[in-house]
Amino acid sequence: MNAPEPNELPLSGIRIIDFTQVMLGPVCTQMLGDYGADVIKIERKGAGDLSRTTFEPVVGHDNPVFCSLNRNKRSVALDLKNPDHLAAVRALIAEADVVVNNFRAGVMERIGLGYDDCRRMNPRIIYAVGTGFGETGPYAHKGGQDVLAQAMSGVMARRADDALPLSIYATTFADYSAGMHLVQGILLALLQRARTGEGQKVSVSLYNSMLAAQMQEAAMSMMADSDLNWAAMPLTGVFETQDGAVVVVGAFKENPLRAICMALEIPDLSSEPKFATLQEQIRNKRELQTIFRERYGTNTTAHWLSRLEAQDLLCAPVRNLREALADPQTAHNEMVLDGHDGEQAMRLIGSPIRMSNAPVGMRRAPPRLGEHTDEVLAEARAMAAASLGQ
Repeated sequence: MNAPEPNELPLSGIRIIDFTQVMLGPVCTQMLGDYGADVIKIERKGAGDLSRTTFEPVVGHDNPVFCSLNRNKRSVALDLKNPDHLAAVRALIAEADVVVNNFRAGVMERIGLGYDDCRRMNPRIIYAVGTGFGETGPYAHKGGQDVLAQAMSGVMARRADDALPLSIYATTFADYSAGMHLVQGILLALLQRARTGEGQKVSVSLYNSMLAAQMQEAAMSMMADSDLNWAAMPLTGVFETQDGAVVVVGAFKENPLRAICMALEIPDLSSEPKFATLQEQIRNKRELQTIFRERYGTNTTAHWLSRLEAQDLLCAPVRNLREALADPQTAHNEMVLDGHDGEQAMRLIGSPIRMSNAPVGMRRAPPRLGEHTDEVLAEARAMAAASLGQ
């Protein structure tokens, strides 16, 4: 996909000073950069974002994980203990629109870049913070991480069957969710500032995002003292076939069990008293799903998908990521961005948001550590000079 000119994008003219690293913050600022914001990534001199080198293998100068989260940004490598470097950052913040960080509570305040500090420099600043559990409260200073948020929020305890062992969700669900909530908060603050002229503080946490993801289940628990578990429904499950597996969601039909039985070419189990109602199906789920498993194991994934779809049942093959990336729907949706940084080819997942007048492209490849330091520091000096001349 050809990258549009920055001035054609919805966030053109918005400057973001980005102190984030790893995932929660970078996935947020990358999306803002994708849609035109000038994202200046402030990194530790000599080290940079932890994700540059934490994961193996490193391809070229940087890890693919870092590349996946940092396109359309400029990198500035600084030592914030150096007064000149700190002064340059303060000059950038004085003319910026947004400051973003995902440090533990108190880190930015200790270096003189907390919200109150930045607001004194720039009353219009939007100060966005992502934490593990919140900036205040009993866990404010506890190290925050995706897996910890899964565990403490109740997400990790949610399983299709209590007999299954507890396990870690294998994708960074909390980081991505909180990062997207931070994008929303920043955009809302920009809209409000357009009306009031005033900036504000925006904060999200991994913990809150995981609680919010369970809003339906939480309401059932708090209002009806009842457990809601979509994965545990009696007609829903993952079933192995001769050459793979299918997932079936037996819902949204007048009698989904009858339709499943027709697809499986077995007698109508819904006519039996022990399976006749949802309550009975829940009570006898193990027996019911044993029948399903035995039947699915007699033929191929393609065979069963064809029969299930003929009954208008919700179903899909269970695939791995490589298969999903190679799927024609992925290509049709333009979900893979191809680019090059001058030394290595890059293939990255694009934005899931589609805007007819603002297509996402890789205007800037993920930056080398400090690649834009001289360029941005020159801009900071010019800003400081202009401010003194006013």
